[in-house]
Amino acid sequence: PERTMSSVQQAVVAVDKLLNYLDGYALDGKKGTIAESEVNKLWAIDPNKTKEQFRDYSDNPKQQRVEKFYKEQHEKVTYDYVVRQREKYLKFDKCVMSIWDMLHYLADIVDESDPDTDLSQLDHALQTAEAARKAYPDEKYDWLHVAALIHDLGKVMSVKDDKLGFIGEPQWGVVGDIFVAGCKFSEKNVFYEYFKENPDFKDPRYNTQYGVYSPNCGLENVFLSWSHDEYLYNICKDQSKLPYEALCMLRYHSFYPWHKGGDYMYLCNEKDINVGLKWTKIFNEFDLYSKAQDLPAFDKVASYYKAKIEKYFPKPVRW
Repeated sequence: PERTMSSVQQAVVAVDKLLNYLDGYALDGKKGTIAESEVNKLWAIDPNKTKEQFRDYSDNPKQQRVEKFYKEQHEKVTYDYVVRQREKYLKFDKCVMSIWDMLHYLADIVDESDPDTDLSQLDHALQTAEAARKAYPDEKYDWLHVAALIHDLGKVMSVKDDKLGFIGEPQWGVVGDIFVAGCKFSEKNVFYEYFKENPDFKDPRYNTQYGVYSPNCGLENVFLSWSHDEYLYNICKDQSKLPYEALCMLRYHSFYPWHKGGDYMYLCNEKDINVGLKWTKIFNEFDLYSKAQDLPAFDKVASYYKAKIEKYFPKPVRW
């Protein structure tokens, strides 16, 4: 007999159909807001660079650096490591500082896992925010502008600063693509072969499809590999007025084996697919394809972003 798709599977199919024309998808339902030609022309390092050439690890001058990074990450990030890092950082006892002031620390960080840019993370944050703002300039989407600006702010964990309480975590524990810890590693991960040296790879508690989880338990109930995404997501979930859609962008934007590779759907519930996946893919258009050489003038847009940050973070943040 013909198998009937579950509600989650039906939702996956529906969202996939929607995302087939995401390049031209706008929040108001009109097409043409984000044309691929415009993205390539205005926001790429190389105006002739196509989408397929972004995140290309096979023929890239940064490949050696990037591959070394993922070798360390895949070998060292275990389920136990994730539990320890969550216990360390989710107490929010490092320091108290506004989002605006903390943003300036991104100027000293270059992401070793990124094959597409050597710009500082502050430059990339502004590029991403301006790309989102250009596509959706209406004030009702100001939360999208804020999320785009702060999306990599959790990378301050890699800064060593005793006054802030940050010890300078190694980049393999802060940046890069993320994955689910506590179940079988997805072959959709870049440099998947390096997981074979991870202790969890052969641990029967963690190397099955579901591992410590249950089918369609919902991504809010799984531990993602510890990273800047998970840190900032938990800060914003508890200490901001950002909507759920923005929280999804912050938590899942580096979850490439899911939002690009299509894996881990067996852990998702309907909300993950209908809201989380949809908005993460929309945000990825700004995050990935906004890595340009021509930087926006920070002083010309600072007042706008500072006011919006104060709107969604009315109180200083506990880090």
